[in-house]
Amino acid sequence: QVQLVESGGGSVQAGGSLRLSCTASGFRFDGSDWGWYRQGAGRKCEVVSRTTSDSSTDYAGSVKGRFTISQDVVKNLVYLQMNDLKPEDTAVYYCAAEGPSWDSDSCANSEIGYWGQGTQVTVS
Repeated sequence: QVQLVESGGGSVQAGGSLRLSCTASGFRFDGSDWGWYRQGAGRKCEVVSRTTSDSSTDYAGSVKGRFTISQDVVKNLVYLQMNDLKPEDTAVYYCAAEGPSWDSDSCANSEIGYWGQGTQVTVS
């Protein structure tokens, strides 16, 4: 059974930084498709960044240059480093394994891939 758990969310002022972490059981990030998603109030589930098994990584245009994903292969952890945060980055952020490469209606109810429970990021 695959389980993902995110951590590191919180409240931060505009211009600040946060680093989200995601750990998995029953799934190895290394060599797999995985990514970070977010859903703000009244908005679609957005692909923030996603990497594939061949290490091809994409970022949403709204976060490019500010957000970076990385992984610790030994610890089977993945990260989302978020810098220069803006109020529009406020959302619940999700880690997903084998999730979709497209934006969708709901992160929490996605039928594709394995998802964590989400962590709230609030930027004021």
